Amino acid sequence: MVAAAVILPADFDSSGIADSKKLSPLQRSILRNRIEESNSLWGIGVVGHEVVDRINILNASFLAMKIAIEKLPLEPDIVYVDGKFEIPELNIRQKAIIGGDNSEVVISAASIMAKTHRDAIMVELDCEYPGYGFNRHKGYPTRKHIENLNRLGPSPVHRRSFRPVSGFYENGKLTD
Repeated sequence: MVAAAVILPADFDSSGIADSKKLSPLQRSILRNRIEESNSLWGIGVVGHEVVDRINILNASFLAMKIAIEKLPLEPDIVYVDGKFEIPELNIRQKAIIGGDNSEVVISAASIMAKTHRDAIMVELDCEYPGYGFNRHKGYPTRKHIENLNRLGPSPVHRRSFRPVSGFYENGKLTD
């Protein structure tokens, strides 16, 4: 689970900034460079698969967001959270915005930073665990990902709570 927090300068050129899911990998890369080269501040929070399995995906996303905010070099006045829930136990004013990555430039910028960081992790994992196609599907449950998972079985980095993976385990142990 990867999340990002971004503080954009008042004069930031937000043209092209959009929800990362609506952008091509090349567009995301160009926009990430623009964010990094501006006077923007950002933090990235990463929560590993074992923690996700232990605390669930929603709590892991809150934890990743909290880590990202704590990595900012400056505490923000307010945190805009993409979704319907505020981050628990965060002592900073917050505003949860459903569909925020479509309406708030700062949330879109954070989604770009998080997605490009996560994609880079998946490319590295593809080198470590060849055959799964992590560099192509980036861990999303595509048809090819499920085919590779069924052919090879789960890798050590697959989330056990991910439905196609959970079927490979019985009482927490990998079945033959």
